[in-house]
Amino acid sequence: MSSEPAVATREKARIFVTGSCDGLDQLREALERHAEVELVGTSVSASESAGVLTGGHLEVVLHGTRSSTLPADEIATIREHTRAPIILLASGEASVLLEEALDADVSDVLLLPQMTENVVFAVRKAGRSGLRPPPSSAPTRRGRIVTVFSPKGGTGKTVISTNLAAAFAKFEGKRTLLLDLDLQFGDTAIMLGLEPDKTIYDLVVAPGELDSEKLTGYTTRHPSGLDILPAPVRPEDAELVTETKLSRLLEVARQSYDVIVVDTSPFFHGPMLATLDRTDELLLVCGLDVPTLKNVRLALQTLELLAFPQNRIRVVLNRANTKVGMKQSEVEGALEVKVRFEVPSDRAVPIAVNRGNPAVLAEPGADFSKAIREMAKGLQPAEVAKSSQKRGLFRRG
Repeated sequence: MSSEPAVATREKARIFVTGSCDGLDQLREALERHAEVELVGTSVSASESAGVLTGGHLEVVLHGTRSSTLPADEIATIREHTRAPIILLASGEASVLLEEALDADVSDVLLLPQMTENVVFAVRKAGRSGLRPPPSSAPTRRGRIVTVFSPKGGTGKTVISTNLAAAFAKFEGKRTLLLDLDLQFGDTAIMLGLEPDKTIYDLVVAPGELDSEKLTGYTTRHPSGLDILPAPVRPEDAELVTETKLSRLLEVARQSYDVIVVDTSPFFHGPMLATLDRTDELLLVCGLDVPTLKNVRLALQTLELLAFPQNRIRVVLNRANTKVGMKQSEVEGALEVKVRFEVPSDRAVPIAVNRGNPAVLAEPGADFSKAIREMAKGLQPAEVAKSSQKRGLFRRG
C-alpha cells in the first residue's frame, strides 16, 4: 500500500517560527525551501506577530527556546493568539524540558540540530493530531489504548484482539471498547458472532459533534459486556474514516471507557499513525515463521524511525508451542527484543472462531484462554497511570 499519491497532492502545512535557539536560523532557511511547508512568518517573540498568529490559519507553531526547562510564559504568550499545536525546538541538554513537556500544552519537542525531514514529519503529525486539551479541562476518566498490530496477515492478530477485549470486559471488570481499524476487511464483528446495524463509517459520516453519548449510540454490546465499533461493511467506505475524525473518536472513547482495544490492518497508513500517537500499549504479534519474523523486524525499525517509545512495545509470540523448528530464543535473537507474552496454539481457537464465540469465553479452561487472561492482567501495571497521559512522541536528533 503506497502513500505516494497522497503525498504528491496534499496541501502545504502552514507554519510560523518564533523564539530563538542554536540551529534555528539554519532550520528556518531549510523549511523556507521545503516543498511540503509554507512558512507564513517568523519572529523573535510571539507577541510581536499577534496578527499572523491570530488570523493566519496556522497548522503548527515552531517555537525555539534556550531554556533547559519548560518555557511556560512563552507558551502562554503564544496561546493568547492561537490554539495551533506547538512544537518546541531546543538545543543542548534538555532532559528536564523533555520531562516537563509531557504534561504541558505542547505537541512535541525536537532537539536541534535535526534533519529537516524529521521536522516536517513532526509538523505533519502535530497538524494531523490537533491540539490536545489543556490539563485543567482533562476528563476524570482516562481510558488506556491497547493497539494490536502485525505487519503480516494470518498471524492471529484479530483473534488476540477480540479475545483480549472480551477478557478485559468479562474477567477484569473493565468498561471496554473494541475498535476495528482494519477498515477494509475487518473481522472482529463476525468473530464475536455479531451483525451490527452500525459501523465506524456510520459514526464518522453522521452530522453533529462527536461526544460520549453519540459514540454509545453507534456501538454494539456483546453478551460479555464488551462494546464493539466494527469496520465499514464496504471497503470503499474506509476512505471516509479520516485521521482527523479518528483522532477525535479516540479522544472521546478515552473519556467513556477504561480500555480501548484497537485491531489494525498490517500497514503503517494514516489511521495507524494517528492511533500510534495515542497508544499506551502496542502488542506486536509475531509467529514462528521466517516471513513473519522478517516483517516484524522491519516493523520494529519503522517504529523506531517514528520515535515510538520502545517501553510501550510488547512482543506477543502467537502459537508459541508449535513444533516448526524454531524456538523462542531464536525469535528474540532475531528481533533483539524479549517476547513479553506467549500464546499457545489451541484447537479451541478455530472452533470458537467458526462458532462466533471467543475462546476465552467459550472455553475458559483452555490453555489459550488462560494465556489471554494472563495477558489482560499483565497489561494493567500500576505505573501505567502516568504514561497514559503522554500524547506526543518525543524524539532526539
